[in-house]
Amino acid sequence: MGKYLNQKPVLVAVDCIIFGYDGDQLKLLVIKRAIEPVKDKWSLMGGFIGEEEDLDEAAKRILLELTGLHDVYLEQLHAYGRPDRDPIERTVSVVYFALIDINKYSKQINDQYHAEWFKLKEVPELIFDHNVMVKAAMDKIRYQAALHPVLFELLPKRFTIPQLQALYEQVYDAPIDNRNFIRKITASGLLIKQTDKDKSSSRRGAFYFKLDRNKHKAQFQSFLNFIPKTSK
Repeated sequence: MGKYLNQKPVLVAVDCIIFGYDGDQLKLLVIKRAIEPVKDKWSLMGGFIGEEEDLDEAAKRILLELTGLHDVYLEQLHAYGRPDRDPIERTVSVVYFALIDINKYSKQINDQYHAEWFKLKEVPELIFDHNVMVKAAMDKIRYQAALHPVLFELLPKRFTIPQLQALYEQVYDAPIDNRNFIRKITASGLLIKQTDKDKSSSRRGAFYFKLDRNKHKAQFQSFLNFIPKTSK
């Protein structure tokens, strides 16, 4: 078969938004763009899809090539196709976001493209419409976190209640009452208490917990109870 008549080709790119949590701060991983235009400006991880690739394959390849990351939680977010979003050629971008425990994957990340972590409130101005993409990803994560244990992708397998609370507060950009949070999370039965403690922050220490994923499936909307009512 021939080509479609009177149709101009459009480039398809994939951009990856990498959120990470180090046990204290929620962060975004960005790189210095390696090509013109806007070379050396801060950018999400992105690249063009290959002729023989599907979108998921391209996202995994781009993530691996630009950061060294692999085998991480990766989810398709949205497609951006404003005609003037790229000053060189008409380009449609399909966006993915990833959630990682920074400490777990720190050894994978390479520095070939000067990948750097920024706290969410300190992210520099990004190229093109990448800031818009990041905001949309955060909106999606907040929605999903109300129904699914998606934020636990940002935590190690074992974590403390203070770490969990700090993560929720940063995701929703709102404070959570400590006693109320502990009471609700304990009553939910969704966490499995471990026998040992994390004593890195205090002599008394805080017990480690694990998420009971099987029990969470039976209580699908449990996490709605923990969202701050003043969330933005």
